[in-house]
Amino acid sequence: MSQPARHTVIDQWTGRYATALQAALRMSQDEMAALIGVAKRTVAAWHERPAIVIRPELQRALDTAYERADESVKVRFARQLRADDRAEIEATHSSVSLTVAIAVVTNETDVLLVCRREDDPNGITWQFPAGIVKPGGNGRTVAIRETLAETGIHASVVRELGSRIHPITGVFCEYFLCLYLTGQVENRDTAENVDAVWIPRQRVNDFIPADRLYPPIQQALNEEP
Repeated sequence: MSQPARHTVIDQWTGRYATALQAALRMSQDEMAALIGVAKRTVAAWHERPAIVIRPELQRALDTAYERADESVKVRFARQLRADDRAEIEATHSSVSLTVAIAVVTNETDVLLVCRREDDPNGITWQFPAGIVKPGGNGRTVAIRETLAETGIHASVVRELGSRIHPITGVFCEYFLCLYLTGQVENRDTAENVDAVWIPRQRVNDFIPADRLYPPIQQALNEEP
């Protein structure tokens, strides 16, 4: 029996998240206002103040709107959040270290990988699903959200595998061992990825060289399923 699908969990709706949902629903401000049951100026305020925390009764209304949305809307919502993250990173000129959450998703025999479309000068092509963690963000949530957005796979975090400064990219990486729940793997992020596939655990070093693989990942993949 398949397990229930899990989607992006928003702990607290802000203007940014609400406008991302509006974009995913492909609604105008008038349509979004009607859906949530607010005045148009309220929706406009979300656009003007993305950091605003939305009041409790509207938090519930936004939860309901998200949960009732179809799968394609939820995927677009996750992608919109990713696009917003990247835009903010590109616009920020600071010395704050970039943090990335990395999802090591396994089933009984395999591990999930994506193949990045861009040619990396350091030769990193095959990777685990990953996404940017904004200051104050939750790495677990990002890991699950990015896995769904990139591959169509629903997963849950089993445990943290640790963190490090990546020896090649220099970014701060948080690693999460994740369990496959449901879904058929597919390349949902064709702008960035060439492919998304399951590979046998024992073949991971054919795709990611052993000297670049974070040791706790190798240990986790060597464990009995």
